[in-house]
Amino acid sequence: MIFRLAGLPEEVKRELEDPHSRYNFGWSHGKEKLESGKLDMLKGSYYANPLQDVPTSNSYEIQRYPSYCGSNIWPRNSLPELEGAFKALGKLMFEVGLMVAYHCDQYVSKGIKQHEKQNLEKILLGSRCHKGRLLYYFPAQESSTHDNDSISSWCGWHTDHGSLTGLTRAIFSRDSVEVPCPDPASGLYIQTRSGQIVKVVYGEDEIAYQIGETTSILSSGYLCATPHCVRAPQGEEARGLERSTFALFMQPDWDQKLTFPKEVTIHEELCLSDEVLTFGEYTEKLLNKYYDTKP
Repeated sequence: MIFRLAGLPEEVKRELEDPHSRYNFGWSHGKEKLESGKLDMLKGSYYANPLQDVPTSNSYEIQRYPSYCGSNIWPRNSLPELEGAFKALGKLMFEVGLMVAYHCDQYVSKGIKQHEKQNLEKILLGSRCHKGRLLYYFPAQESSTHDNDSISSWCGWHTDHGSLTGLTRAIFSRDSVEVPCPDPASGLYIQTRSGQIVKVVYGEDEIAYQIGETTSILSSGYLCATPHCVRAPQGEEARGLERSTFALFMQPDWDQKLTFPKEVTIHEELCLSDEVLTFGEYTEKLLNKYYDTKP
């Protein structure tokens, strides 16, 4: 469905944009910076909270944390079926993700003494911050160029800053018609704790979950955020190929306090060891890094 959204007229998509939220609600394309510092022009996104259309009515919170406290923007005239499908899939992935969070807590509790307030399952269950993201990868125009040889040619290496990211298996299409991917080497790659690069493979009826930065922070590094990227397909048969997927970012509430342990070295240039920030404040620091626009 995301390729149908991406194919809407530009003036329609502009009506679905929300600059005040740093494009973290509604349609976004060419607003986010990659690992190289360049704007990401190969990926379009549609963001919404699948669990709450209006997370808060508090005017201060809406002004303070617009990327989470804003309201959903649905294309009810141009693509009315999107809202129901988006919410149903997001709710399912959230419920499964809570079970994953439970087992994360069980694992961490065996390794370190975990404070009750750091219980991931409870934090996620009480949060209003969850965000779904429909992702559409535009065809890589020069599929045989040197840049496309890079393992991160469709999406640069990064870690997600939330707690857990649920991912559906990608769908490939050409001219909005689903087709098999002609290049088995393309797709999602992760880096393990030992530095090994691994391609992630899972079925169409399965959901993959990645560990995010706040889970690493809450567990004092006992669980590690998952570095990942996406490799574009190569070769003549890959020309005109599109990729679509859905991600659910499960994350703490905007006022959840995070203490940055010395064991976690992610974004050291932004956050000091033992510094205490709310998740909302942490998000703002990262949005300042990855987006040129400010609310």
